[in-house]
Amino acid sequence: VLDGIYAAYGTGWDDVEGTDASHRGLTLEAIELGRILCALMPGEPEPRGLLALMLFCESRAHARRDAQGAYVPLDAQDPARWNDGMRLEAEQQLASAAARGVVGAYQLEAAIQSAHTQRRLGMAVPPEALVALYDGLLALRPSIGAQVSRACALAAAQGPAAGLQALDTIDAQRVASYQPYWAARAHLLGAGGQVNAARAAYARASGLASQPAVRAYLEQAARRLG
Repeated sequence: VLDGIYAAYGTGWDDVEGTDASHRGLTLEAIELGRILCALMPGEPEPRGLLALMLFCESRAHARRDAQGAYVPLDAQDPARWNDGMRLEAEQQLASAAARGVVGAYQLEAAIQSAHTQRRLGMAVPPEALVALYDGLLALRPSIGAQVSRACALAAAQGPAAGLQALDTIDAQRVASYQPYWAARAHLLGAGGQVNAARAAYARASGLASQPAVRAYLEQAARRLG
């Protein structure tokens, strides 16, 4: 049930342009279903972890595009455009889940999102802490997405070479058409000064992007390499 609710939320979240009203409605409906599930299962921590995760993500929804409609990645978003009410509710739900003393994958994902939002408070989360959270998440629920995100966290902690090495350990067949992998690889190659390889990775990531706004962002990032 939790996975089904999160899948519904993800359908709306993936619509970066916000042009599909039915998808947009799915995100709000998924959050409402999460609240209902928490009320029906007040002693279970994972429904609260899922609700916190969705609220953290939704609190940043309006910051994912600038005034001209261009895509804005998380690390470049203006925290002033985040919804503080949703963010605070997410923190409360996550704290309530953690108080049960039973760790779950949704709680860890919510904790990762919480870490990303701490700069709204003017605080920096040590990148090593994010790596540790991803290690815990991968132990409970291995996925390509978590592996790619861990590689990016590792790059922040130890440099782009460490991130690229982590990306290289992922099965090549599994990431052949996984756009976030190529976007992350392009960014880390560029950060490490491997300009030509970065351009090629950006081109592949751009070709795999389904959203025009994301595609335009990747193409612009490639041009910034010089």
